[in-house]
Amino acid sequence: MADFNPCILIPVYRHGKACMNMIEKLESYCREKNVKIILVDDGNAEETKNFLIQIKNTYQDFVELVVLSKNQGKGGAFKAGILRASQLGFTHALQLDADGQHDWTRSDFFFEKAKKNPSAMILGYPEYDESVPGHRKNGRKFANTWCALVTWQRGIVDSMCGFRIYPVEETAKFLTKHYVDSRMGFDIEIIVKLIWKGLPFEFYPVKVTYPSDGISNFNVLKDNVRISWVFTRLCCGMFIRIPKLLWRKIK
Repeated sequence: MADFNPCILIPVYRHGKACMNMIEKLESYCREKNVKIILVDDGNAEETKNFLIQIKNTYQDFVELVVLSKNQGKGGAFKAGILRASQLGFTHALQLDADGQHDWTRSDFFFEKAKKNPSAMILGYPEYDESVPGHRKNGRKFANTWCALVTWQRGIVDSMCGFRIYPVEETAKFLTKHYVDSRMGFDIEIIVKLIWKGLPFEFYPVKVTYPSDGISNFNVLKDNVRISWVFTRLCCGMFIRIPKLLWRKIK
């Protein structure tokens, strides 16, 4: 494998100002560690586009900007970013949400874990403060149980946290050949399908804060229906893979 060469990947939709605040906080770390950031403009309106252009112009020594002409959703934006990371020769990508809810200071710890186990997904699970909405915690419990069921794995601590490191080459190749939900079901579906593929995984905690003035891109009706369809597809996929999953368990 090539020398460890990580980057940070941030899909951005409607979080221009929050993203700028986060890049300001990441500046010293990125320059000290020589870590590049790939921002993906997911078909934003003019206001957010202007923030992203300003970020690119201010921090052009460590920020790469990928622009999508139309909104493709979190999964679509991630795919565009991971393909760009592959083109640029990065070995690992740390996915961060643009709204700044994750404790980015855990980046170095996660990169160290990825360096020690370069073929694995290094996945975050949330340590919430009092700002977390109750429905978020309850929804995660259901998703985690379902993911454990369809993968036959007990170690899935969290399937929805957007703070995670992917090995770039394996993930990029997978996304060019296989369908994964392009919107809010992406984080769930990609982790299940990469586990099916045989990628190892490790979980570590990351603090998560929900800003009181934060903008949510989650549509309660549409996205819950979409995630339900993701669960249905994964359940069907599990039945097809039972012989393989059983053999893996026996081994």
